Amino acid sequence: MKSVTISATTKAFSLECSDIAPDKSISHRCAMFSLLSDKPSKIKNFLLGEDTLASLSIAEQLGASIKRNGGDVEITPPTKLSEPSNILDCGNAGTGMRLYAGLLSGIEGSFILTGDKYLRSRPMNRVTIPLRNIGAKIDGRENGNLAPLAIRGGDLKSFKYASPIDSAQIKSALILAALQADDSSLYKEELLSRDHTERMLSGMGAKITLQSDGWIKIDPLTQPLNPLNITVPADPSSGFFFAVAAAIIPNASTVIKNVTLNPTRIEAYKILEKMGANISYLEKENIYEPIGDIKISYNGKLSSVTVENNIAWLIDELPALSIAMSVAKGTSLVKNAKELRVKESDRINTVLTGLNACGVTTIEHEDGYEIMGGTLNSATINSYGDHRIAMSFAIAGLLAEMQIEDTQCIDTSFPNFFDILSQITQIKD
Repeated sequence: MKSVTISATTKAFSLECSDIAPDKSISHRCAMFSLLSDKPSKIKNFLLGEDTLASLSIAEQLGASIKRNGGDVEITPPTKLSEPSNILDCGNAGTGMRLYAGLLSGIEGSFILTGDKYLRSRPMNRVTIPLRNIGAKIDGRENGNLAPLAIRGGDLKSFKYASPIDSAQIKSALILAALQADDSSLYKEELLSRDHTERMLSGMGAKITLQSDGWIKIDPLTQPLNPLNITVPADPSSGFFFAVAAAIIPNASTVIKNVTLNPTRIEAYKILEKMGANISYLEKENIYEPIGDIKISYNGKLSSVTVENNIAWLIDELPALSIAMSVAKGTSLVKNAKELRVKESDRINTVLTGLNACGVTTIEHEDGYEIMGGTLNSATINSYGDHRIAMSFAIAGLLAEMQIEDTQCIDTSFPNFFDILSQITQIKD
């Protein structure tokens, strides 16, 4: 098990992040959505993380031809997706498993999706149940709730489904199934979750419409989609670790370059701004996604905040945001975030366990927590194999030395995280 020690620093820094990891959500979708075309898709700046490379490998196992030159990837889909000769390994990616479950449910053949020990413990019935209801044949441990998932793809029925969970993964899985259904389908969630799937598929020619009553209408495909021609923007959730760093170190600043400015992806920055950080946004282009730069600078001690709205828009950034809360004035509250319990770890528990080890007072709730802002003390942190826990407490190490255990998980989403962090502090293996 790999561990690193992050040294505290009081030195102000001015960091320009032009090599933030490419967006993981968009990279996953590029690998999958290219299979819906009949022409080669060209993707620049594809994330070379373990999870997204697993999605790319699955596309290849399904018959696609893959050409790679670093982060530049060309995906030529087969005339017909083929039944793989082996199981399909999604690594640690819930996005990979849940979206492929939706896609493969409508493809004739037999498919088995698995992943690492952490992914095999995450709930899948949130997608397997609605997919079964429209004709998908899916089985797995605990009656299809836990991977490995066995899928027998075939004909799917149209549907009208109001999801009880606001989740881009569930929505995307059902949209991919709906594109292969026998008629138009309707999907609804209470709060719009991240909308990369709708934006990208619509840009490829799919007929996906957000109606005035909140229902998303998905028409089945009558012909192959146009190929992708996309440069994957930087991942705002990866950049957010360094945004927090700039917000908690006096006189520090960070510029996150060429990041997606999709409103459903920058809510955490809006919360950090509400806490008192100085943040500005500069849009530079808008094709599949709005893309630009985000500048963050220290603006004095942060203030506490209540986070209870738009949770689906910042669920991944809450661990890093909790580090900012731990040194803010007053008590911060996170509510309506029960979804944190079924991420790569139970992030409510792992965040608070880590903060408690640092001497921070917290109160745990079923759907969130309270953090009493104060001072972080040095500690040894177990990441529990969760990349966002590992990286969040690495940022905490800028204020008080942290030893982070089980850090190899960071390679799944942000392989050069420590390369960037080493520009502003000392890191020891």
